[in-house]
Amino acid sequence: MNDPVSPPSPSRPLRWIVPITALVVLAAGGAWGWTQWQSRQAQERLREENDQLQVQGLLDSVEALRRDQRSTSQRVQDAAATNRVLRDEMLGLSQRNALLEENLAKLADSTRHGAQALQLEEAELLLSQAGQRLAYADDAEGAKRLYALAAASLDDVQGNEYLNLRQALMQERNAVDALGPGVRAQTQARLGRFAQALTALPEQIDAPADTAVGSPWWHQVLAPFVTITPTRLQGPLTEAERVAAWDSLQLELTLARAAVERGDQPGYVQALDRVALWLPRLWPDSPALREQRAELHQLRACELRPSLPELGSTLQQLRSMRNGR
Repeated sequence: MNDPVSPPSPSRPLRWIVPITALVVLAAGGAWGWTQWQSRQAQERLREENDQLQVQGLLDSVEALRRDQRSTSQRVQDAAATNRVLRDEMLGLSQRNALLEENLAKLADSTRHGAQALQLEEAELLLSQAGQRLAYADDAEGAKRLYALAAASLDDVQGNEYLNLRQALMQERNAVDALGPGVRAQTQARLGRFAQALTALPEQIDAPADTAVGSPWWHQVLAPFVTITPTRLQGPLTEAERVAAWDSLQLELTLARAAVERGDQPGYVQALDRVALWLPRLWPDSPALREQRAELHQLRACELRPSLPELGSTLQQLRSMRNGR
């Protein structure tokens, strides 16, 4: 009787499962470790980039602080210079007031000659202030009032030697009256009217009726469908370019007004020259445009600081008389 065949032992397949499992675990661990290492490297790079951005931001902040510090230092220096000028002016005014007070104290119980000296001193001060108002502020109205007060002071001074002084003051007052409200005020008003008149200029002009007779045949064929406008009648500006050109023109007019306010003749002339360059670009040639260009030419010829030979002559003559020359 044969023995039954025993089944194969299961130990052989189990021996392969353990190494394979170990390899899978090792591979998974290596993949996980590689992923963690890559993630850590990416985090390191991101951290370095953030650090660089922060450092650059700090450098920009430091540079901005330095610029602010330089600007503040410049403003402090300008303020200090302004304070020095004001202090000098205050000292000058204080000295002037001290001299006036001294003269008043000496002339308190003086004779008629002392009263005339006080009136001459008052007239000299009024004439000096009037000249300064005209020279630096173009305040013609204020100068006229000061000249009137000076004339009232000189009218009370007796003596034939002061007749020439009164005549010189009369001539100087007539010259100031001829200025009207002031050259700069008149120029500002004319600039305002000129800027207002520019808004009424036509942006397009109709071609003359006789141009259709001598126009080419293809102009006549296309006339019912399109409108042909020569570029010499209307500048080739788009709407955006026209808006930019108008803004540039307004800026130049503003610069001209600022130059008038400062009494800056070269800056005023340069601004009007640039305005003249924009006119043919914005508007086609027309009688209205030619009229405004003529007005602009007259504005350019205006002198912001007109030279008056009579201005200051009375003050100079009065000082010469007081000094005995």
